[in-house]
Formats: sequence, structure tokens, C-alpha cells
Amino acid sequence: MNNSIEIPDCYYPKEAVLICPSTSTPKHTLYLSNLDDQKFLRFSIKYLHLYKKSVSVDVLQASLSNVLVEYYPLAGRLKPSQEHEDKFLLDCNAQGAYFSEAHLDITVDQFLYASSKPNKSWRKLLFRLDSQSFLDVPPLIIQVNYLSCGGMILCTSINHCFCDGIGSSQFLHAWSQLTSKPNAELSVKPYHIRHLLKPRIPSQISFSHPEFHCHDPSFNVTQFILSQPLVPVSVTFTPSQILSLKKLCVPSLKCTSFEVLSSHVWRSWVKALDLPPFLPVKLIFSINVRKKMRPKLPIGYYGNGFVLGCAETSVDRLALSNLQYSVKLVQQAKDCVTDDYVRSMIDFLQERRIKPDLSSSLVISQWAKQELEDLDFGEGKPLYIGPVASEIYCLFLPVTGNLHAFTVLMSVPQSIAEKFEHLLVNFDEKEGNEDDGKEKLFV
Repeated sequence: MNNSIEIPDCYYPKEAVLICPSTSTPKHTLYLSNLDDQKFLRFSIKYLHLYKKSVSVDVLQASLSNVLVEYYPLAGRLKPSQEHEDKFLLDCNAQGAYFSEAHLDITVDQFLYASSKPNKSWRKLLFRLDSQSFLDVPPLIIQVNYLSCGGMILCTSINHCFCDGIGSSQFLHAWSQLTSKPNAELSVKPYHIRHLLKPRIPSQISFSHPEFHCHDPSFNVTQFILSQPLVPVSVTFTPSQILSLKKLCVPSLKCTSFEVLSSHVWRSWVKALDLPPFLPVKLIFSINVRKKMRPKLPIGYYGNGFVLGCAETSVDRLALSNLQYSVKLVQQAKDCVTDDYVRSMIDFLQERRIKPDLSSSLVISQWAKQELEDLDFGEGKPLYIGPVASEIYCLFLPVTGNLHAFTVLMSVPQSIAEKFEHLLVNFDEKEGNEDDGKEKLFV
């Protein structure tokens, strides 16, 4: 059933404004680590939060100005490095974040009905600045949309070079905390310095980092997908359904909810696309390394503190083997990430400033478990949390009111959407064979 509806045009009572820190902040240039400054992170993470009750624009702007004192780099701008070609630095110049106020004739209930299927009309919920290049886009853009029923949709755009999902959530929680309790001390203080993740001299690249390698350039899955009309597919997995998936692996293999669900989505995606059987395919996902580093990264580190995990096999092995097989591939990809692996990755990116190979890869981004669903600006937690648009990469979204449930959202070719959704929802405990093949992970 397609619940998608067109969002009506927004009314803007005034032009977008720049919100600067409420007091003076340090003026300096901040180093971005090689994990921050990767070419494939040169975009903004766009969040959408739906609330039953609204908070006034004056209150939101005042608290944003206050939180930007603590998170002053987000009021700065990116600039090119003069020492290293194709590398960015962060100019902490207090130029400010863009803030836009909009009103539209739609209710919370109407939006909730449509929330499982984002469409292009949702993009109008976030202010878009005309810019000539990525460097011209402010790191923080916010639009608060006031609804006819008294609710609000809060959309935020945060430059991925500044912070990852965990860092973005940390900032958003700090902002919400100073909105609901203006005089409170932040529960987590931001840690700004990125030099902890500097490359070594000389470089010591001791792993192959398979996410950057293209094994079969003859067939590009991503181009194949993008050449067709796309539609969003959204499926919510309850705790009982996730438990049923785990039962396909026990007692011989214990696994986490992420491991089993990502494996299930990967297999379903490959089967639905009906790809050439001997084509190498990858599953790429982020792994938080804050606690894997030696020493651990400081509490409050909001820069990019992740590397990409990469499981890979062939289409026929993935489709014909049982779920245990793909879960083991995911676990092996996770287990290889150590302090040595991360530092090898940082050194690799110093010498080869390239993007991961996404030609035959499913990319999964984990938005659940980041407490985005707990973001309370003083009038209650959100009724819905998700992206402003659905893309061909897969999101694991939190489900409000159900900590252990996940919503899987991604766009696929319209021609396979029904088959893909069927494979996600209908999994058979007798599916596959018992060959859990010892597929090699190139790590």
C-alpha cells in the first residue's frame, strides 16, 4: 500500500537568518582527520523529526545560539588546505548556522500516515541554499516547519565532514537540552580536537581495505539501479521478527540484531535484483571505533569516529547459502576492525584519497541506537524520526516507542520493489542449505 502524499508548499514569513554563537568563541583553523575528510563524506546528513507540539521559533533560535558557543565549529565554514591538495580544513569563524521558519497546511496525523514512504516533495521541508560548490554550503542548516494542527517538523542538515551519526546526535541532544533547560550544564561536553586520528609517518598500511577495491568492473549494480525509476520500500521489523531471524542461526551461531538484519536485507536485495550469479557483491556498513582505539577516543568526540566494515562474496554463494553464512561474513568484517586496522585505514587515506567502490555494494547506515528518537525540545519526544529523502543506500531507523524494533528504508527499482518487500517480510526457517562455506574476507 502506498501511503505517500505530496507535501503542500511552505509559506515563509521571513527570509532565512544566520544564527551565530551568543558569545565570542575561539577563532582558529581546526584540523580534519582523514576519517572526516573522505571524499565520499562530502554531503550533509539530513534528519527529520515530527513533533505533536511545537516550540516557538524564538526559543529554538535562542537555544541554538547558546549551544553554538559549545559547538562553535558548526558555526564555521570549510576551506581548502594550502598544504595538502584536495583536503579541507575547518575555519572556526563564527559565521553562523542558517535557520529558516516555514508554515504549511498539513497535520501531524496526515504526515504520520505518509511517513513510511518519503517522496521528493519532502525536500521542501529543509531550506536549500543556492551554492556553487560543497565548500559554500554551511555545515549546519535548520528549518522548523509549523503545522496547521500545532505540531512541528524539525529538519536539520549537518555536514558529514564535521561529524558522524553519533556526533550529530550528540549535538542535537545538546541543543534540545539547552532548549528545554536553558541554564543547564551539558551532560556531554564536545571534544573538538581531531589530531588523535592523524596519519603516521611513515605510513604503515597493513590491511588491504576491501571496500576500496573493484573486482568486476564489467557490471555496475549501482548504475543498473539508477538507470530505472526508483520507489521507496519501508519495512518495520518487530522484536519478535528479529528473534525469528536469529533463530535461523542458533544454536551454532550467536549474533546481534544488526548482524542478522543486515545480512537478511543484503540477501533479499541480491535476490530481488536477480544479478549475475558469479558477480562479486559487498555489504558496506559503518563501525564505531571510539572504543576500539588505543587509547579510546575521549567522551564527547563528535568527529567521524567510524570506519567501513566490508563483507563480500559472490551472488550465487550469498543467495544459495543459509543466513548463517552471510551473518558470519558480517561478523568477520566487524572482528577485523582493531586499533591497527583503523590506523592503517587513516594511513591508506593519506596516500590514496579515493572513494569506496560502490559499484556492486549495498550500503547500510545505522540510525537506530543513536537515541535520535529521544530528542525532546521540551514538548515531548518525536512521533517519527527519519530522513528527508529515501536513497538507494539502506537506513536502519529507530521506531518510536519500541526500542528493539527497526524500520528498514531504502529505494529500489520499481520493477523489483514488490519482490524485495516480499523477501524481507517472508523468510522461511528451512530456506537455503547447510553449506556455510568458508568464504574468504580480503582483510
